[in-house]
Amino acid sequence: MSSTSPAARLKQRLDQRPVLLAPGAVDPLTAQIAVLAGFEALYLTGAGIAYTRLGMPDIGLTTMNDVTDVITRIADKVSVPLIVDGDTGFGNALNVQRTVRNFERAGAAAIQLEDQTFPKRCGHLRGKAVVPAEEMVGKIKAAVDARQNGLLVIGRTDAGAVEGFDRAFERAELYAEAGADLIFVEAPRTREELASVPQRLGKLRPLMANMVEGGRTPMTPVADLEAMGFSLVVFSAGVVRAMAKTARRFYDTLRAEGTSDSIREDMYDFDELADIVGTSDLLTIGKRYDTTGGEA
Repeated sequence: MSSTSPAARLKQRLDQRPVLLAPGAVDPLTAQIAVLAGFEALYLTGAGIAYTRLGMPDIGLTTMNDVTDVITRIADKVSVPLIVDGDTGFGNALNVQRTVRNFERAGAAAIQLEDQTFPKRCGHLRGKAVVPAEEMVGKIKAAVDARQNGLLVIGRTDAGAVEGFDRAFERAELYAEAGADLIFVEAPRTREELASVPQRLGKLRPLMANMVEGGRTPMTPVADLEAMGFSLVVFSAGVVRAMAKTARRFYDTLRAEGTSDSIREDMYDFDELADIVGTSDLLTIGKRYDTTGGEA
């Protein structure tokens, strides 16, 4: 593993403090804005991809190719490590290996794999089911064997809502033993359940927590999560909820008033957005290769 690879940088950062906060991103634009805001890593959310690429819920409708395409586009725009939601690996252990290879080539620093049955659903929805622990152990081992450049493997369990948290902790221990680099126990329902994760697993592997606005887990400040013992906190699809509400306000205002003037202060203007996407820089670069003497 190269000392400068995204996976190596992510692994090194997870060993440091403060806790690593990774906001969700769904495309190169949201990724660029997050980096400009100062974030050191990004979480590529499966739910966010379903919402924005398909206009569909997070119930197992996205494909490996959907996610790989987004990884490629984001990695071409920003250089911070990308932590990628790999759902169930899109099939069995052999599918997991193909997913790992594709994600790693596309630019992912970490892949999150979960133990739900297929089709899976958002971890904060009811009605989930999980595969046998032994099957998930095989998937974790397959992922570890398939990686070529140190891609970190996050073992996620949704068993808390299905089999109870004691069994979820047992599964987490098995996934760590199988080679998972981080552990993610999804959707604790109370602050006490949330705190019990590092109490039980904190010496095993770095731990991840997921904050979902309106989800099953109580929203908890990042400083509190760090004090509990978490190493990585993601706000997985929060940006999509913010974008959706902003978009609805824009459309409602435009339809009612026939202009967007009353909400202009909540919008980037033309030049501001052009700066964010790097318009001037790219035009300058283009001029280097213009041998006609014209404008790039």
